Amino acid sequence: MIDPALATTLAFAFTAGLATFFSPCAYPLVPGYVGYCLDRLDDEGSTLGPVLARGLVAGAGVVVTFAALLGLAFTVGNAALSKVVLFEPIAGLALVVLGVLVVVDRAPTISIPLPERRSGVLGFGVFGAGYALAAAGCVIPVVLAVVARAVSLPRVEGALVLGTYVGGVALLMVTLTVATGLGLGSGLRRLAAHTRHFEQLAGVVMILAGLGQLYLAIVVLNVL
Repeated sequence: MIDPALATTLAFAFTAGLATFFSPCAYPLVPGYVGYCLDRLDDEGSTLGPVLARGLVAGAGVVVTFAALLGLAFTVGNAALSKVVLFEPIAGLALVVLGVLVVVDRAPTISIPLPERRSGVLGFGVFGAGYALAAAGCVIPVVLAVVARAVSLPRVEGALVLGTYVGGVALLMVTLTVATGLGLGSGLRRLAAHTRHFEQLAGVVMILAGLGQLYLAIVVLNVL
């Protein structure tokens, strides 16, 4: 049976991944991406095989980018963050503050230009990688909170936490790409027009993730 503390941590990591996908720096890129997918749909059709391949390549771009970023952060954090006893509750508080700023439209933004899209399936991987960079650059407290939790666990469990976080981001990227490719692009484009509402929802998710981090650090792990 899975340890309750680990289950709570995994739930936090997955929620943080969802919040990262809807970060205020990255999510505004979605309307253009939906349009790009629809252009490819006109050229190549919407059969399941090619559509799924595009989605998996876009998800792989997210995974590879986050694997590099989190691998570096984990290596540095293993020697630094794990020695800062109060880092986890501080990270949780930072998540709550960032979430509130997102909700009230006062969050700092970081503009990261995407690479020029290439023809072929590889273009979806390039977009996934650029989206991951934009998202990670915007929600540093989220990334640090996940890394801080991972470095405090045994290696296997820490890797599982990082994988769950990245999986949350990649899952939404794959879902978006496949849904657009299967002909749901017009509906997605209408949803993407409500970017501000989704950003506010992401802010709420960040607040919940921060509260979960505080609960985990203070109540479950008894850091204070």
